[in-house]
Amino acid sequence: MLILKNIVKQYANHRALDDVSIDIPEGKIFGLLGPNGAGKTSLIRIINQITAPDSGEIYFDNELLSPKHIEQIGYLPEERGLYKKMKVGEQMIYLAQLKGLSKSEAKKRLQYWFEKLDISTWWDKKIEDLSKGMQQKVQFIATILHEPKLIILDEPFSGFDPVNAQIIQDEILELNKNGSTIIYSTHRMETVEELCDNIALINKSKKVLDGSVKEIKKQYQNQSYFIEFTPTGKLVSHENPLYDLLELTAQQDHVEIKIKINSPYQLNDVLNYLIPQVMINQVKEIIPTIHDIFIEKVTQTQEIIHEQN
Repeated sequence: MLILKNIVKQYANHRALDDVSIDIPEGKIFGLLGPNGAGKTSLIRIINQITAPDSGEIYFDNELLSPKHIEQIGYLPEERGLYKKMKVGEQMIYLAQLKGLSKSEAKKRLQYWFEKLDISTWWDKKIEDLSKGMQQKVQFIATILHEPKLIILDEPFSGFDPVNAQIIQDEILELNKNGSTIIYSTHRMETVEELCDNIALINKSKKVLDGSVKEIKKQYQNQSYFIEFTPTGKLVSHENPLYDLLELTAQQDHVEIKIKINSPYQLNDVLNYLIPQVMINQVKEIIPTIHDIFIEKVTQTQEIIHEQN
């Protein structure tokens, strides 16, 4: 759906994007991740043609990105952009017409979405009279009303209580199921694992990681395991070449350990060592979360930059 090649963006003495290349597959939910100031917003603004890159190319659906593609993109910015004094209904019609919908078609689609999100009574309310979460619902509808091929969501759950956050998350998944490609920019790592098929991590203006969530998590597996066992009276020595003991918790009737298996040994080697001495109750691999990987890569990048300076 979207190919970004060698994107560079410079603001005065600050390089916001430094040779960033990303492929965003069609029909996927793509997580655009990074700490504050990493360059995510600059990249989103370039895709929306709010600003232009200093160098590099962007292809939208196999065509060089141009103003004609704006109507095929829906953008929910982190800084909300609704007109406070306007009534909800007239503002939604106005924004829909900017995206190419007729007034009658806009009304028809708005009626559907207002009923679906249970906001039918809001039509004549002013934006300034709505809570932050209520405004967010309105802006979400404005983002997707024209049924764009590409939807860009920048912190879409900001301002929502857990119930409404779940409603919007379900709608995002439904839109994706129906064919929309979605770029999801967030700091909420737990939702990345629930929603995203692929991710890219930007830090200090550079892309430092990208790929499918499944493959990235597999890549960062490090032979760490949680094992619960019941002692049988024999003394287990954790000082051995098979594994490093990361954590040990002794409960009243069992022991829990977290270990990292040393190369070239495998889990079976550890179990063969433990089974004659204890009764194994549970074995579970400790798979790193996207949050863990995010912290590791950001810290790693900062250390490299510090060393270079």
